[in-house]
Amino acid sequence: MKRIAILGGGPAGAFAAERLASAGLDVRLFDEKLAWEKPCGGGLTYKAYSQYPFLLNNNTPKRLVTETVLCAPKAGEASLKLADPLLIYSRFDLNRMLLERAERAGAQIEKVHVSGLTREGGGWRVGTAAGNAEADFCIIATGARNPLREVGTQLKAEDAMSALGYYVPGEQARIDIQFLPRLEGYIWIFPRCGHLSVGICGKGEPASSLRKRLEGFMKERGLSLEGASFYSHLLPSLHSTSWRANRVAGEGWMAVGDAAGLVDPITGEGLYYALRSADLAARSLLSDVSSLAERVSQYRRTLQRDFTADLEFGSRLAKRVFYGRFLFGSVPARMVQFTRRSPRFSAIMQDLFAGRQSYRELKRRLLQGLNGSLYEISMSLGLTYVVPRKAGTR
Repeated sequence: MKRIAILGGGPAGAFAAERLASAGLDVRLFDEKLAWEKPCGGGLTYKAYSQYPFLLNNNTPKRLVTETVLCAPKAGEASLKLADPLLIYSRFDLNRMLLERAERAGAQIEKVHVSGLTREGGGWRVGTAAGNAEADFCIIATGARNPLREVGTQLKAEDAMSALGYYVPGEQARIDIQFLPRLEGYIWIFPRCGHLSVGICGKGEPASSLRKRLEGFMKERGLSLEGASFYSHLLPSLHSTSWRANRVAGEGWMAVGDAAGLVDPITGEGLYYALRSADLAARSLLSDVSSLAERVSQYRRTLQRDFTADLEFGSRLAKRVFYGRFLFGSVPARMVQFTRRSPRFSAIMQDLFAGRQSYRELKRRLLQGLNGSLYEISMSLGLTYVVPRKAGTR
């Protein structure tokens, strides 16, 4: 196996190309757009840049953001000072940097439309507008709107969310997250270099309705649409029943990033999982296992151990997070109030934003800290009789 075709030049495809080309394989990356913009915030967590330090240590324009403000109806807002900053790029700049790294590693980058993919013997014929290309193995990185129906994840209506937004002229230092009533999603304001990314992501609601919600929010905030550019995109958000059947690899191919459905079902974060899945796919292909089929199986197992089991668990929590009730209020409202008044709960939110807190461990940690958090809240309100402190409670 020497010739690798990578279909898609987004962050997942570009990073896979760099990893495989650096190992000496003949890598050709095909994409009709190459670097392009998306409405998503472009945020990278501490988990991402601590594992891949080049994301922080480079000359590409970026922002380090150390404050997030959470808002929810009937709860006001809570400011969270981030010990581990969020790293925010323009998606165009980040994508271009990753493609340039792949090219320097030796990958051949081709700006061309892929019209088809055909299995031939033990390899592939990749049909493009410039002619056919032969490959021994394919990495599928075509994004959520994958036109190649025989490879990659198969998204049903319940497995996707809409993300749309505006690039607005302006400047601010913090990130804003606004929860809305009856929405499995949220509004964001991300500060980028030279503009703000103001957007909304949501599941189970038409894009036209989401856009109306977003524009109403922008009007309330005094954010003008004059001079703002509109973008929209589809994001994978797998239903809890779809994870086990998710098609991430097959004979002669592996899917990475959005093309494999690898997006956090609660936050909508996809960049880390795009990069991580690309890295894990490259490692599996380059492993010492002799059988190609075993390398494909190894990729599936590695994904499961590394993060997909946790994302699957998160998909079962999602509706509880956005629609659930706790202490006679909505979960988002209580989350904002607890963040504002409880240092213990604020520490959990810090770890969620940094990417250190798994969903599988979240329930245990919340339950262990609940009594202490309620005590801290009652103290902050001067209501020490609400939750009497037990002996030995810290």
